Amino acid sequence: MTDRNLPIGVFDSGVGGLTVAREIFRNLPDEKIIYFGDTARVPYGNKSPETVIRYARQITSFLVSEQVKAIVIACNTASAFALHTVQAELDIPVIGVIEPGARAAVQATRTGRIGITGTTGTVSSGLYDRLIGELMPSAKVFSKACPLFVSLVEEGMIDDPVTIMMIHRYLDDMLRNDSIDTLVLGCTHYPLIRKVIAREVGSSVTLVNPAYETAVSLKELLNSLDLAADGGPVDFSAHRFFASDGAENFKKFARDNLNFDIENVELKTLQ
Repeated sequence: MTDRNLPIGVFDSGVGGLTVAREIFRNLPDEKIIYFGDTARVPYGNKSPETVIRYARQITSFLVSEQVKAIVIACNTASAFALHTVQAELDIPVIGVIEPGARAAVQATRTGRIGITGTTGTVSSGLYDRLIGELMPSAKVFSKACPLFVSLVEEGMIDDPVTIMMIHRYLDDMLRNDSIDTLVLGCTHYPLIRKVIAREVGSSVTLVNPAYETAVSLKELLNSLDLAADGGPVDFSAHRFFASDGAENFKKFARDNLNFDIENVELKTLQ
């Protein structure tokens, strides 16, 4: 029987998945995590499905070697391309961020007109469209790749005139012509500019944060499998962080954007 107090593996193409980690810390305070950011090979959004699947296999193999009890793919692109592959190959539960986000969008919409933002890979996969269509056949889904949001977040340009300009450049057509009432922030970087996006799109549009929804789904999954930790709240120092490159930049991003004071980021090169 799996030890319920083993850590949860969380991985992303880089640092954006720390927004998912943050929601896990907030909503599952008894759980330890091992986070892997593939910073040497970021971004995944412009890579082929075959490449993303290969990377995901390498990372999940590493996390399994660290004795995790479950894995969260905290990356929309990897969730779109690799989730079903790694679920079939591993004997521990694996969840992604897209299905929780799709469910939340369907629950939130009033008119059935839903907008999806994400990387080029996530949008081109069509997975959000398909899942929303299965849950709500009458829904109309409008998707827009917003690749520059990632760079703007990583440059610390959270409430910057350039960021505001790009929000309108990417989203105004959805707002004016498609009349969406719900918008999915389909990349793990995007919640870091959620307040700015919310201000610019207006109160008539509900924003869906898949990072939060994934933490909620993880909690439900662990409880259903009798895998929820029972050791009480853990100290932040109990979590471990790995990156494939740029440990100092990893720590700086976490400190500047998430107020995480990560003392040690272990470098791990995967083949």
